[in-house]
Amino acid sequence: METTDKIRVVEQYVEAFANHDMGIIRHMFAGNATVEDPLGTPAHEGLEAVCAFYEGAMKMNVTLALTGTPRCAGNAVAFPFQAKMANTVIDVIDVFEFNDEGKVVSMKAYWGPENMTS
Repeated sequence: METTDKIRVVEQYVEAFANHDMGIIRHMFAGNATVEDPLGTPAHEGLEAVCAFYEGAMKMNVTLALTGTPRCAGNAVAFPFQAKMANTVIDVIDVFEFNDEGKVVSMKAYWGPENMTS
């Protein structure tokens, strides 16, 4: 998977939240994907669990804005962004790992209470 392809998936991820488009989320994740948000919490395992997690976030009107350039290495991309909802902003770094088909098989979100502001 080329660097430009990985960055395009990041852009689509941001777009999915901007447009509340679960079709983008469903298309970008593999059937066996896992999501840990934040890292250290129980993983959402499988496409349906992943989609349920993102549907919940979208119902909370979360918006995403990149705050830096995505970094690509191997089969992964890491990217910093802010998640904004109501009166809360969270500074996050997500890491997507891809399978050979270009689908996200793992998403890990790095953030904690110290990264939240009101």
